[in-house]
Amino acid sequence: MKPIELPEPPSPTAARGMPDIFESGVHTIVRRAIVIGNGFPSSENHSIGLLRALGLSQNLLIYRVTRPRGGIDDWLQWLPLSLHRKFHYLISMFSAFSSKSQYLPLTSHPNGLSSILEADAKRIVNLARQTYEKEGPLLVVASGRDTISVASSIKRLAPDLVFLVQIQHPRSHLNRFDMVITPHHDYYPLTPEGQKQVPKFLRRWITPREPPDSHVVLTLGALHRIDFASLRSAAITWQDVFAHVPRPLLVVNIGGPTKNCRYGVDLAKQLATSLLGVLGSCGSVRISFSERTPRKVSSIILKELGNNPKVCIWDGQEPNPHMGHLAWADAFVVTADSVSMISEACSTGKPVYIMGAERCRWKFTEFHKSLRERGVVRPFTGSEDISESWSYPPLDDTADAAKRVHEALAARGWKLKI
Repeated sequence: MKPIELPEPPSPTAARGMPDIFESGVHTIVRRAIVIGNGFPSSENHSIGLLRALGLSQNLLIYRVTRPRGGIDDWLQWLPLSLHRKFHYLISMFSAFSSKSQYLPLTSHPNGLSSILEADAKRIVNLARQTYEKEGPLLVVASGRDTISVASSIKRLAPDLVFLVQIQHPRSHLNRFDMVITPHHDYYPLTPEGQKQVPKFLRRWITPREPPDSHVVLTLGALHRIDFASLRSAAITWQDVFAHVPRPLLVVNIGGPTKNCRYGVDLAKQLATSLLGVLGSCGSVRISFSERTPRKVSSIILKELGNNPKVCIWDGQEPNPHMGHLAWADAFVVTADSVSMISEACSTGKPVYIMGAERCRWKFTEFHKSLRERGVVRPFTGSEDISESWSYPPLDDTADAAKRVHEALAARGWKLKI
């Protein structure tokens, strides 16, 4: 039998570096990752942002845990996924609502990533096993409540083949994950103020059951895909649109009410009045609505500001100027309901004003309080001078979380192949 001939190891000074086989062995190098999402763009962007910071965002496999939709299923979204699916099965057998129920379509991801597949723990574990000899271990990043059972099953079935990161607090059994990354305000329910707001018999279902330990990474805000490189690229891409607009440029991002940040036309009227109050110190204003913005809110903004020559309101048509806004804005006004939108704006280091924080409750109050105490945000009152700039150390939660992943992999004897 002809002996296997290995290549000669290169000189330490060689420009191309050391081949994997001489560095540490193929079975200790993480060169691929998958995302398990829940169908919500903001949640899935947490995972994609982390993998971008790790240098593994190319050619991702995206798996999605989907819930039944339509009819009575829309009233059952609060149930655990497994229980919801059982109810859906029974309903489809005995109820006329079944004709209206369907699963979310599995389509190409808007970021140009691989086609999204229905998440199945056994299928993913088989993929990890079949490709382990050639590709090495698998990094699995999941985000959102509905992904917990699938992600933890993957870890249980193939503990030596995967490194599992769960983003957003799973509330219990933290030992099922190699790492949990969650905002600090997810532990608000354990504070004295939080305990007062939860009836004792509900605490085990609503609040975290375990304090954070070494494998729980606490962030101030949400993970996202915004970093210096993406902002620089966006500045170039959108230069023709924004380079010549009158400055300072104020960007206004309007979300939508949630169960913990309730508002409607009252906040819309207040926001419109406050924006009219600062127009004198603005060169121009750009306003964007999210998919969650109610029509009654957007209608008031359009009525009050749509004809002002200083104001441009995005009509929802492509291309989306969000990245251009982040790159070119001099200051931001963001409604208080979206942790993700606020976190992205705060990653720029530019002035960020929050509208409607007084209407929020529960852990949102803790989030806004933490940002104010660090000098990252200020309330928007309508009396601000937008030409007055102020700064702070930009939020860098995604990079900090990526560093912790590197350290955890190194502790296991693994490293990333970028």
